[in-house]
Amino acid sequence: MLKVIKKVGNARLCDFETVHGTIHTPAFMNVATAGAIKGGLSAGDLENIETQVMLCNTYHLHVRPGDDLIYDLGGLHKFTGWSGPILTDSGGFQVFSLAKLRKIKEKGVSFNSHVDGRRIFMGPEESMQIQSHLGSTIAMAFDECVENPAEYSYSKQSCARTVRWLKRCKAEMERLNSLPDTINKNQLLFGINQGCTFDDLRIENMKEIADLDLDGYAIGGLAVGEPKEDMYRIISAVEPYMPAQKPRYLMGVGTPGNIIEGVSRGVDLFDCVMPSRNARHGHLFTHAGIINLNNEKYKRDDTPIEPGCNCPTCRNHSKAYIRHLFKTGEMLAFRLAVTHNLYFYNKLMADIRLSLENDTFPEFKKQYVDILDTRI
Repeated sequence: MLKVIKKVGNARLCDFETVHGTIHTPAFMNVATAGAIKGGLSAGDLENIETQVMLCNTYHLHVRPGDDLIYDLGGLHKFTGWSGPILTDSGGFQVFSLAKLRKIKEKGVSFNSHVDGRRIFMGPEESMQIQSHLGSTIAMAFDECVENPAEYSYSKQSCARTVRWLKRCKAEMERLNSLPDTINKNQLLFGINQGCTFDDLRIENMKEIADLDLDGYAIGGLAVGEPKEDMYRIISAVEPYMPAQKPRYLMGVGTPGNIIEGVSRGVDLFDCVMPSRNARHGHLFTHAGIINLNNEKYKRDDTPIEPGCNCPTCRNHSKAYIRHLFKTGEMLAFRLAVTHNLYFYNKLMADIRLSLENDTFPEFKKQYVDILDTRI
């Protein structure tokens, strides 16, 4: 259940109630692909950096260790030790980006595992069954992820197939939630808007999936190489047709500037591997811009990554020390850097929510939308 507390323009301040706790939006979902944040952070660490939602990957967990095993061990919450909301993506993006020799049919997709080459079949029903086994708070519908740019005619056919698959996802989710041995009988289902960068396909697709009265709606297929202006245009085109009383999720986005622009266009939820991936290469976010800790100028810098930052890394360690860890190949470098970047993102969302509450979001956007994406 979503409660819209306040609107500032199209930006929304909301409370999204789930069986695993209330998500205060706008919110960033920290990506734990295989049930763990790359960089050595535990569920307890996520709590310490003010994480609200953990995002796990259906495809990767199905391949290893297997959703049957996770089900037998009590579901993802017990398996990972994380008690808050968990969103599982459907596996669709990975099937279309990682898998080799894939074959798409109306029933679903056959493909070879990127791990051991074994043949796997996944369709709407299989994706829902895997996510039900995982016991996540929010399950994503299985959709076709079309390469961008794409032919208009194929994009139109793909949108129609995605809607047909979505109807099957909804029916299977309802069946699974009614079974006595289902881990989370209150599992929510989000549909995904597709249509590449074609405004008319996006709008028509959004109208169709809105009619299915799902628990939430995502915009997929963006942040895959198209200019950011195209992404912003698509969000603005689709937003009027997204149900106002349902959460809105922009998948795989993005930079701090992307997030601020997304919030201003009515998006509630975001996720991206960028903060953790960048951190593992020594690229760290600050309110003055992005620093590269590998640079020589930080060799003797005894100040924290960002003075005034309250993350565990900045409270206890200097740039010089963390740079030393990177240069010597110590795993602790990853842990400290990822901790800072994820805290930065979670704190950014908290600051956005505060600016909405105080009616200062336009000023906040003007101050930070460009500088946070700038490399120092």
